[in-house]
Amino acid sequence: MRMRTMTKKIQIYDTTLRDGNQARNMSLSLDDKLNIAQKLAEFGVDYIEGGWPNATNQLDIHFFEQAAKLDLGSTKLTAFGSTRRPNSDVEQDATLNSLVEANTPVITIFGKTWDLHVKKVLKTTLEENLLMIKESVQYLKSKCEEVIYDAEHFFDGYRVNPEYAMQTLLAAEEGGADCIVLCETNGGMLPMDIREIMEVVAKTINTPLGIHTHDDSGCAVANSIEGVLAGAVQVQGTINGFGERCGNANLCTIIPNLYLKLGYECLSSSELKSLTEMSRYFSEIANLHDDIKQPYVGASAFAHKGGAHIDGVMKDPTTFEHIDPALVGNDRVYILSDQSGGSTIVKKLQQFLPHIEKKDPLVGQILAKVKDMEAEGYQFEAAEGSFRLLAAKEFGLYKEPFEFIGFRVMEEQKGGSHDPSAEATIKVKANGKLVHTAAEGDGPVNAMDNAIRKALEQFFPELADIRLIDYKVLVINGKEGTGAKVRVLIESADKTDTWGTVGVSANIIEASWLALLDSINYKLMKDSI
Repeated sequence: MRMRTMTKKIQIYDTTLRDGNQARNMSLSLDDKLNIAQKLAEFGVDYIEGGWPNATNQLDIHFFEQAAKLDLGSTKLTAFGSTRRPNSDVEQDATLNSLVEANTPVITIFGKTWDLHVKKVLKTTLEENLLMIKESVQYLKSKCEEVIYDAEHFFDGYRVNPEYAMQTLLAAEEGGADCIVLCETNGGMLPMDIREIMEVVAKTINTPLGIHTHDDSGCAVANSIEGVLAGAVQVQGTINGFGERCGNANLCTIIPNLYLKLGYECLSSSELKSLTEMSRYFSEIANLHDDIKQPYVGASAFAHKGGAHIDGVMKDPTTFEHIDPALVGNDRVYILSDQSGGSTIVKKLQQFLPHIEKKDPLVGQILAKVKDMEAEGYQFEAAEGSFRLLAAKEFGLYKEPFEFIGFRVMEEQKGGSHDPSAEATIKVKANGKLVHTAAEGDGPVNAMDNAIRKALEQFFPELADIRLIDYKVLVINGKEGTGAKVRVLIESADKTDTWGTVGVSANIIEASWLALLDSINYKLMKDSI
């Protein structure tokens, strides 16, 4: 990859706490927003748009009160709102004064650019809208350090009425805006539209320009990049691209594209290395699943499954990777599957057997075992714990620390109760002692988990550290109906690690038990090494 040499500074404006929080299934609490703001500042963004503080949004009012106590370093906190209402006085306008009361160094307001919105949404005249923009910017500029003007629906407005759309920008410029952001609010533009229109704007407007795009046509990142290439010095977006409808422009993709591919100054190399951590931190706080296919930061961004691909990457990573994953804090992953070759097995084994070589006969033996098990329905892509157990046993490096004798699970639905209960009975033998115990749980897997811990923790107290964090069931062949095999994937964690284990059976309870048993055995194995 050849990086273009550029030194132009691009400001990163994060609107995750406001625009991102408007995403479906997202609702950030006050503590969530404060924690994310602190993390964003540590990450190094230039602006954090905290929300819209008004009478109907008490959470954002409280956020700005509490955020004033945070140490955000050089990052600027921004309050967001709209221009004044039609035919009103700026000094008496409740929206503008709520922004002033947020006491932030920067205030961002949006105004109407598209004449359709002026007439049908604001229900006012085109002339009055120009005054609303100019007077609002002018008033706020007298009350804070910096005013950013968001030209809402600019590109749609420009296509319909370019003369008026430009007049709205000039009104913001006359009011003293420090930056005018061209917003692609509906998300339907294509990259060539963005560049063509922005190049025209850049010849007329002297105020620094920004770009704000949405992803309804799948082009938000590309549109943002085109905006920068056409002269924008500020890019607005959200972490992971969360936002209304199809989301906002994804800063986790835009930032490395600008820095690594185009050479723009936006973050330092050390800050960029925390990009993956930032992405996953936000998903965790928002209680949303990570998008494993997300460029740069996704769990699959540098995951290699095909044997030929893995062989190439092992010889020279640039054969199948566009950047070094370490640059963005991500990891290279080699996936075991029926497409895997000896190179994949070797790379996996070298994580705990550094001197193993491809010519070792046990490598072929393990590969054959993996392929046989996958033919039965197993899958080791997300079951690193099960694979390591398998390999350790094949190499004679691990002996079962306890003997499993048997288990029984019963479920009961009590009259008057909507929640069934489960009870598991377990028999195991450890240190020459037979243990027969039982435990209840919310369901059969929970009951089995409680029972096996109860039986074994007296011998292996470290098992108390394990917690089950995810449980997935997949029907392997639905054509078999209720007799189909199922694959159960369990994700477990302790104080330092996370690992996946897998079980397959036509009986969902047995498949769950096999995955659970592997999880416990892997914990004991890794702690003993």
